Amino acid sequence: MKTGDVAPALERTIQVADMVAYAGATWDWHRLHYDLGYLRERGLDAPVVDGQVLGALLAEQVQDWLGPRVLLRRLRFRLTAMVFAGETVRVTGTVTAVDGGRATIEQRITVGERGVATGVAEVAPYSSPEVPDV
Repeated sequence: MKTGDVAPALERTIQVADMVAYAGATWDWHRLHYDLGYLRERGLDAPVVDGQVLGALLAEQVQDWLGPRVLLRRLRFRLTAMVFAGETVRVTGTVTAVDGGRATIEQRITVGERGVATGVAEVAPYSSPEVPDV
């Protein structure tokens, strides 16, 4: 891996069923993610995707790209706009620094042309007898 390498984009359409499954796994049942009446009272037309789903997609992109021989050491992200049920997000990433096997990947999530999150992933080689070389 070297500075300037680009991770394959990850695209995902997030449906209400996905959001309910995530809520069940995390016990985050805030009405913002499913209650249409509650949303309409607040001027919103569709359920809002939980921000942690976007964080999970940032992690997934790095792990899918680099595989089991790399450990995601740190992931920081900032939400900049809401994502709604039924929208398709696109996760992109570029290696911005490599130092002694560790790398920094700057990531971005967009919906169409709208930026909705930015992130920085830090990765390092992972060695374990349980993880086969690939």
